Amino acid sequence: MQLARNVEKDLPFCDMGHVTAPFMCGFTHRTMPGQPVKSGAPVHETVKEYYGKTLGGSADLKTDACCTLDATPDFLRPILARIHPEVAGRYYGCGLVLPEAIDGLRILDLGSGAGRDVYALAALVGENGSVVGVDMTPEQLAVARQYRDYHARAFGYAAPNTEFHQGYIERLDELGLAENSFDLVVSNCVLNLCPDKGAVLREAYRLLKPGGEMYFSDVYADRRVPEALLADPVLHGECLSGALYWNDFLALAKAAGFKDPRLVNDRPLGIESAGVQAKVAGIGFYSATWRLFKLADLEPACEDYGQAVVYRGTVEQHPDALALDKHHTIATGEHFPVCGNTWRMLAETRFAPHFDFIGDWTTHRGIFRGCGVGLPFDEGAAGGECKPGTSACC
Repeated sequence: MQLARNVEKDLPFCDMGHVTAPFMCGFTHRTMPGQPVKSGAPVHETVKEYYGKTLGGSADLKTDACCTLDATPDFLRPILARIHPEVAGRYYGCGLVLPEAIDGLRILDLGSGAGRDVYALAALVGENGSVVGVDMTPEQLAVARQYRDYHARAFGYAAPNTEFHQGYIERLDELGLAENSFDLVVSNCVLNLCPDKGAVLREAYRLLKPGGEMYFSDVYADRRVPEALLADPVLHGECLSGALYWNDFLALAKAAGFKDPRLVNDRPLGIESAGVQAKVAGIGFYSATWRLFKLADLEPACEDYGQAVVYRGTVEQHPDALALDKHHTIATGEHFPVCGNTWRMLAETRFAPHFDFIGDWTTHRGIFRGCGVGLPFDEGAAGGECKPGTSACC
């Protein structure tokens, strides 16, 4: 197996030797970020054909883009063991979409396929929570819907806490889903298959409650993928030619209202097929999980107000530490300094009961150190030819 790699650029993802893992169609040099690909209808039909008819199961995939290589957590194993084999066999996800503290939540799964993630989440949210799946592929939905009662019985529920809708995830407004009605939106290796990724992100933002979160895994490229590759049904179906350039994704997320995207984990993709390797030579692909919060007051950068948090160790399955993202793993009982945005992500969301909060907003201290952004000015001694007392005007 060859890794799809590129080491020429400074990426937000891990490099090939340091994989950090527990873990819409492509914009190109002719398609600017935010613009939908013009051939939306043919793209949809290609994806339906590939996932509905070409692939009989996950064993037919030619890359590991749609495979989860992360170790399965112990608490999840008994849940997955109760997923019906036909549902599990049609799973094409690229990461573990398992956000924390989800008991009782209302969740929307975009591109839910045959329903494996929907049913796993249905077990985790409990009988008082609910999970809604949306997919455009009739063959996948038929499998998902067939086993609603089966999984309700498997989890000991009086009635199913799941439902499935057929539709396009960039046109969720057509499905009658209420605005501000979901606590969490998830997606697993699906955004890259859609003709208009910006619309998907905007719709997710619209449907989330204030303080809600979009938590999803997908495939990203280290550069804009050439438009010509979109015509290849295998490259597109394998989540490669539709992959967003990572920097375009950040721009789209912020434009949709998600002001501070947080990278949770990532890994380079492996490509088994020599033919596929040849077609995408020179392009690096990564599977990455992001979390995006719907918080109106997030700032463009990490600002320091002298705040800190202390994790109480009360999130189920996370007694010793809680990882907010790749750069924030907060040990139980530790006094942990945070920027203003991280403070809000914990204080104004479902995580608030699990933390103690220290400080306020009265004193701004500049950029939070270590956040990747620094003072743009030289910090050396004043110099130049300005006369004493007049340097401010020089």
